[in-house]
Amino acid sequence: MHASPSLKPPAVCSWSLQARDPRDLAAKLRLTGITRVQLALDPLRETPSIWRDAGEVLRQHGVEMVSGMFGCVGEDYATLESIRRTGGIAPDATWEKNLENIRATARLAARMELGLVTFHAGFLPHDEADPDFAKMLGRLAVVASVFAEKNIALGLETGQETAPSLAVLLQKLGRTDVGVNFDPANMILYGRGDPVEAVGTLGPWIRQVHLKDATRAASPGAWGEEVRVGTGQVDWPGFFRALQEVHFSGNFVIEREAGTRRIADICAAREVFERLNG
Repeated sequence: MHASPSLKPPAVCSWSLQARDPRDLAAKLRLTGITRVQLALDPLRETPSIWRDAGEVLRQHGVEMVSGMFGCVGEDYATLESIRRTGGIAPDATWEKNLENIRATARLAARMELGLVTFHAGFLPHDEADPDFAKMLGRLAVVASVFAEKNIALGLETGQETAPSLAVLLQKLGRTDVGVNFDPANMILYGRGDPVEAVGTLGPWIRQVHLKDATRAASPGAWGEEVRVGTGQVDWPGFFRALQEVHFSGNFVIEREAGTRRIADICAAREVFERLNG
């Protein structure tokens, strides 16, 4: 399978490299042979004494920042049930604090001249009649507006909901500045359907793609397992073909959140990408 010549080389999620500071991040990126990054913005907000000059340092090292990412307060990924309860902007108890952080994050992202920032919105109800559906719609509109004021688009990470449920929400939201950060592994980890099929459903909204792999849980209600790209259950040839069919032209970003051989695993993911899109 051959991709279009305009396909961009992959980037790496900064958090996958577990860097101590911007210089450490630049050094670890050099070891992967990749010069493009999706930058976690929470460290810049939480520990500015260490991360304040991240943009300047990365540019000095020839690193391009393709997008940003932020997390939400109090997220507990221990079990599927705990993240359903605590994830994203869904919980009422953390909404005000999250919004405060989001405003600060948007200011940081604007300073870094980022055009896209992604996050896990939290559990999106599958039933439009559920009162939480309207609540999430309203909160997403607020968050999107915070970033829109800075001319930044918002990407919702795939995961806890099925592709049709997410498509319904995006249709109702009706904003061109809100799209999807498509992570095929998350659909497998959460047991939320077939990633290749989901590309067809979400195609019009896909703004960025995470290159991550996983195997399904042995029993319903449990987490699947994240594995090195090419060794899990993502059908990579089918996945890239599906993205071509929906004319995806955004960035591919390698994400590795498990394991102790992050640099080797990122290099392996890059090789899979290059082999299938050469």
